[in-house]
Order: sequence, then C-alpha cells, then structure tokens
Amino acid sequence: MAYKSSASLATSVENDRSEWLDRIHKGHCVARMEALPENSVDVIFADPPYNLQLAGDLTRPDQSKVDAVDDAWDQFESFQAYDAFTRAWLLAARRVLKPNGTIWVIGSYHNIFRVGAAMQDLGFWILNDVVWRKTNPMPNFRGRRFQNAHETMIWASRDQNAKAYTFNYDSMKAANDDIQMRSDWLFPICSGGERLKDADGRKAHPTQKPEALLARVLLSSTKPGDVVLDPFFGTGTTGAVAKRLGRHYVGIEREDEYIEVAEARIAAVEPLEAHSVRAAVSKRAERRVPFVSLVEAGLVQPGAELTDSQRRWTARVRADGTIAIGDDAASIHRIGARVQGLDTCNGWTFWHVRTGEALTSIDDLRRTIRDSLGAVEA
Repeated sequence: MAYKSSASLATSVENDRSEWLDRIHKGHCVARMEALPENSVDVIFADPPYNLQLAGDLTRPDQSKVDAVDDAWDQFESFQAYDAFTRAWLLAARRVLKPNGTIWVIGSYHNIFRVGAAMQDLGFWILNDVVWRKTNPMPNFRGRRFQNAHETMIWASRDQNAKAYTFNYDSMKAANDDIQMRSDWLFPICSGGERLKDADGRKAHPTQKPEALLARVLLSSTKPGDVVLDPFFGTGTTGAVAKRLGRHYVGIEREDEYIEVAEARIAAVEPLEAHSVRAAVSKRAERRVPFVSLVEAGLVQPGAELTDSQRRWTARVRADGTIAIGDDAASIHRIGARVQGLDTCNGWTFWHVRTGEALTSIDDLRRTIRDSLGAVEA
C-alpha cells in the first residue's frame, strides 16, 4: 500500500482513480487535497489537531505523568495561526467534496467552536452537531473543572442548497430499535485490544478514535462504494472501517510512523460481504419503476393473467402496461381499486402473477428490476 509523491500524484489523478483511491498519501493535508480531483469525494471525516494549549505536564494524584497529547502536530503559536490553518484545510476539503457530499469534523471544547465558525464562514451548512459521550472518559486530575466526558462532531453539507446528501435514516432508526437515532452517541474511548501500540507498548497514536464511532458515521452518511476522505489519517481508523464496510478511502498523513501502522492495519481488514453492508432504504427513496417496465423486461408477458392473493378477481396485462377486465383498462392501481369498490389501491401488493399453482407478487418482480438498476434514486 505505497503512498505517492506530489509530482506523480498531480499528473495521474485525473487519468486513473487507482492512483489516488484506497491509498495513503504522505504530506501536508492542504497540498495533498489540492492534488486530488475536484468534486471527487462523497464524505470527509476530519479529526484535525485540537490545539489543546497544554501548559506543562499533567500528573495524577500519585504524581505519575499522564500520557497526554503533547505532539508537535497539535501545537500552534496562536489562535490566529490555528484559524488560518483551519480555513486552509477546509477550503481544500470543500473543493474535493462532491456537491451533494457531507463533511464530519470532530473536536473538543479547545477547537470545535473555532472550526464551526470557520465552516459557516466558508459556506458549509451545518446539519447536526453530534455529541460523542464517552463511557470511560479520562478523569479531571486537578479537580478544578467538570470531568470532560464528551467530544463534538459537526456534520455539514457543502452548502445550504445541497439537498441530495446521503442520510440513511431508516437504517439508523432500525438500528435504534425503531426509534429515531438521536444526536448524542454513547461509545467507550479506544482502549484494550483495539488500542494500537508500538514496539515498546506505548500508544501508537494519542487520539485514536474507536472503530464503532467511525462505523456509525459511515453507516449513517455513506453508501457502499462511496469515497471517504480523511485528511488527518493517523493510524487509519477511517480507512479500516471504510474497507470493512465496502467503501473506498483516501488517507492523508504526514508522519511516517503513523503511515506504517495504518498500512499494516488496513491490509489485515477483510471486507464484509456486499449483502451485509447494504443500507435499509425507505419506500420514498426507492427508484421509481412503472409497471410497463416489467412488461418491457419480459418479467410479465402481454396477455398474462393477474389475480389477487385470494384469487377473487383476474385481469389481463396489455402491452402498454395497463391491465384490463373486459373492456375496462387502466393502471394496476385503478383496476385494483375498482374491483374492491375502494378509492385507492396499491396495485403492486394487490396483484400477483400465476406461476403454475403458485402466485408471485408483482412487487417482487419490481424488486428484481430495482436490484439491476440500483435501489436508490440518484
């Protein structure tokens, strides 16, 4: 899983997706995003530096040192410098995001408000702020503040007019016991066997996010085959989850040691079967298929007999996609309503095709066509 140089990447991205897709690109996030094709990414998950502004070592009551985030990549000389960095990477991210794409940015109280303001200034349209509530947060060792037990994720579309972004509402509701998924999510911080360690047993990355958090992000806002960009790739949580769930990833990372860990981690991931990552789709989001399409596809022949599930009424299929009882011809819905003396009828579930002694719902035949075309309307 080799990463590409700036020169080779810039000359090849437009010609071959394989040169930039499912790869880790080493370098500064802004420069790397500027080398990617415009409007090429479905979703961005960004875990930027938090600019924690730590002053001195943090110790526990027993005077042992806390393994806090004190890396150079998280340090900025001023809020102004951090704001300039934030605007630069957000602008680069907006360029590569598809018009109907969305972006997730995670942060703490140190930075998320500054990031959110910059996003609004640049034209992003905030859809939700999602609170990740930690089941096992780090204690507040100094006892001078409330225990910081959450982080905030901003979920936004590219602009206010982006209406066709992906949100798998029905999947999220079904996963939440048929109750609307709320914007406060409860997950433990990354620990135990999931926490990646270096050869000396130390954390491979100080802010590794749990895979369960990324899985919910991707399952809620992407479809199989979508491209997910992470401009602060770290040890590759986004890439590992994307690969497992049948999504493509693009990672950008500066640090060689993180890239090495991420490459090994992602290489070990086995993608799930396609049927396991398909999202539940609402009826209104399904692709419209008229009854005549079944006739044109040969799934129902002109002259074929349709009947209801109890075999009380029969109708004949015409070549133009209407059905008829005697000289009375109309749509599957109107004829179904007339025979029952009703104002309306769902003809798809009412009418069936005879197959020997068995009956096959024409709605099942419609599903065959939808599967061949792609289930969701673009």
